[in-house]
Amino acid sequence: MLLGTGWLCVALGIVGIILPLFPTTPFLLVAVWAFSRSSPEMAEKIRSHRHAGKYVRDWEDQGVIPTGAKVITVVMMTAMFGYLHFGADAPAWMEIGTALIMAGVAAFVLSRPGRRST
Repeated sequence: MLLGTGWLCVALGIVGIILPLFPTTPFLLVAVWAFSRSSPEMAEKIRSHRHAGKYVRDWEDQGVIPTGAKVITVVMMTAMFGYLHFGADAPAWMEIGTALIMAGVAAFVLSRPGRRST
């Protein structure tokens, strides 16, 4: 089960490299988690990957979210909320609920360190 989850998340992470606005790193983090319990050698391959490995290790070791990723996250959430409010005919309860969830996610993302401490 966890091995399959790991491979599915790797596949979704690869899709995220190709498709704009589709996340890559969160899927790789879940893949590392699943592989660490089912195939430690695969988890280590992701951790040591020349491009993605740094971000995975930074998150696992110190909870780092790069500053650029924070900016993109908050800007995209704001844009999507703007669309929900101005472009969609969503009920008020949905707008309020979405705003609260997005505010919580933004607060979490912004509370994380932007770079590794030495």
